[in-house]
Amino acid sequence: MKAAAVIEQYKNGRRDFRGESLRGGNFRSADLAGADFSGCDIRGANFSRANLTGVKFAGAKAGLPKRWVVILLGLALVLILFSSYFSAMAGHLVGLIFGSSSTQNQVAGWSTLIFIILFCLISWRKNILAGAVAVTVAGSVAVAVAGAVAGTLSAFIFLFLFPLLSGGDAAEFARLAGSLRGDGAVVNALVQITVSVALYLAGAIAVIVAVAVAVTVAVTVAGAGALAVAVAISVALAVAVTVSVAGTGTVTAAVAISVAVALFYCWLGWLTLKQESRDPWLRKIVIAFAAIGGTSFFQANLTAIDFTGATLKSTNFNQAILNKTIFKQAIKLELARPDNTLLANPRVREFLIDSRTGSGKDFAQADLRGAYLEGANLQTANLRLADISEASLQYANLAGANLTEVNAVNADLRHATLTGACVENWNIDATTQLDEVDCQYIYLLNGQKERRPSSGEFQPGEFTKLFAEMFDTVDLIFRNGVDWKAFIAALKEVQVQNEDTPLQIQSIANKGDGVIVVKVHVPSDTDKEKIHQEFNQNYQLQLAAIEAQYKAQLTAKETEIAIYRQQSVDMMEITKTLANRPIHVEAKAMSNSNDSSPNITIRDINNSAVNFGEIIGDVTNTINQIAADASPENAQLKALLQELTQAIEIDSHLDEEEKAEAANQVKKIAQASQNPDDAGLQKKAQRAVNFLETIAKALEPASKLAQACQTALPIILKTLGF
Repeated sequence: MKAAAVIEQYKNGRRDFRGESLRGGNFRSADLAGADFSGCDIRGANFSRANLTGVKFAGAKAGLPKRWVVILLGLALVLILFSSYFSAMAGHLVGLIFGSSSTQNQVAGWSTLIFIILFCLISWRKNILAGAVAVTVAGSVAVAVAGAVAGTLSAFIFLFLFPLLSGGDAAEFARLAGSLRGDGAVVNALVQITVSVALYLAGAIAVIVAVAVAVTVAVTVAGAGALAVAVAISVALAVAVTVSVAGTGTVTAAVAISVAVALFYCWLGWLTLKQESRDPWLRKIVIAFAAIGGTSFFQANLTAIDFTGATLKSTNFNQAILNKTIFKQAIKLELARPDNTLLANPRVREFLIDSRTGSGKDFAQADLRGAYLEGANLQTANLRLADISEASLQYANLAGANLTEVNAVNADLRHATLTGACVENWNIDATTQLDEVDCQYIYLLNGQKERRPSSGEFQPGEFTKLFAEMFDTVDLIFRNGVDWKAFIAALKEVQVQNEDTPLQIQSIANKGDGVIVVKVHVPSDTDKEKIHQEFNQNYQLQLAAIEAQYKAQLTAKETEIAIYRQQSVDMMEITKTLANRPIHVEAKAMSNSNDSSPNITIRDINNSAVNFGEIIGDVTNTINQIAADASPENAQLKALLQELTQAIEIDSHLDEEEKAEAANQVKKIAQASQNPDDAGLQKKAQRAVNFLETIAKALEPASKLAQACQTALPIILKTLGF
């Protein structure tokens, strides 16, 4: 069925295309969402960039069409022909050991044999790349050593070896020396032969890669039968070329070596295909080469596609979207081109084919993003740091699994079994579906620590509720304690900035080492990242403002202390002056009908400087009893009361009676500050403040007391808590 006809019928509403032959069809960028292509032949079809969401390819046959099989097998044959020459040359060189007496030939033969054995051993134990590196290094060292010891070896041959071989016969010695000169010097021959062998082996290594590619391509596109044919052709050609280049005396040995080398090359190609960890770089090249002309899903949207039982060899999944794509019982999926999709991991790929095999397996750091794992058996599996975001794990068995730091954002875990699983620092959010999870208990820390619930089992729905609460919270982390004044101010500011979004403190946890975690509950539709960001910004601003305020207060206190010290000096001088004043007595004749003799009366206030001095002294003593070192507030209050006392003393706008009354009010305030729990004294102090405020308002602005009251009384009221 032609691709154009399929697309046209799809537009007309047809969705069922089961069993149709779509071989070689071009569906590039087509929208075929929801179509059913089960059992279709899609070999060579091009679905690049197509929208195939929800399409069924169950039992479909993907891969290479016949013409591309022939083309790739032809290319493989060319590579085998090319490699046969090098296999034959290797056999010929080694055969020189048995069929030639020439020193140069012997050196060439043994060098070749040693390098071949070295390469085969290392390639067998490690991989082709390790064998190639070892031979290259060995060849380089051999050339360097041969050149370095050339002079020494020549001297040794001339002075020791030749006399020994000649048996002391001068004529024989001369013949051997002439042979050395005539043959162009054995040492120089050694260097030349070593270089030649090294260059040959470098070419041979490149050919080995070509043979591996040829054999693997043959197996990939045509199966095990093609492998047998490829091996037979390789061996036959190697024998034929060896017979043609080898001498009659070396044919047997040369053929044996060339056949062995050819078989070894084919075996390496087979291992590359079967053991993905040996030479992943070579396997990647082979798979990509074998997928040329095959079914292509390049950059296609394969969300929720069903490949159950489909044959997928030589299929290109490069950059395809594999979200909840079903690969159950897929055939030859290991021969598809995965590139950077989740199919690149052999363990993951095998698990997707048969999800019953995951129990106890290690999937640490595995990419399972968007994987279809419904009903999968992952009991006691290790999923530490794995990415299962957007994966479908409905009804999966995760009992006892290690889910530490797993990324489960937007994962579907409905009806999954999580009993005994460890969920330490797993990453979930409101998109993670946990409805009807089967869980009796879990562990919040590795090593089966921090069991939840601590005893007993979760009741139905409790597990989901436990983690659902986490979705509607913003975690505010403080690493050096919390300034709660700044915290409340910042929280209120964030609430205002977000149109009065309700923000409630859900919990406060002390994690030790000064780390405090405050969980703030927010509405489910709130942008949590925005709230978190704005809070941090406002909190820092509030901290800066509070710090500036503290610095200003500290500066003010230092100024007040300096004033207090000066006032103390002035107060002592005033007290001494008042104490030395003479007492003035005013005599006044008072008429009395019964007694005409004059009487003398002493006015208690106006003519009693001694009484006012005593009042000032009494007030000063009371103020001095305030414990300034008890707190900064006490020190500040003491300084302010002393300032008021001094202002009363020197204010010219007050008469003596008014000064005495004002001083008594200051005394009441001082007494109240020393007895904060005495309600009676507190009331008197409050009245005293009111009295002083009244006096200050009645005085002229230039009055010392008025000025002092304007500055001191607001602070006194705040300090005493009135």
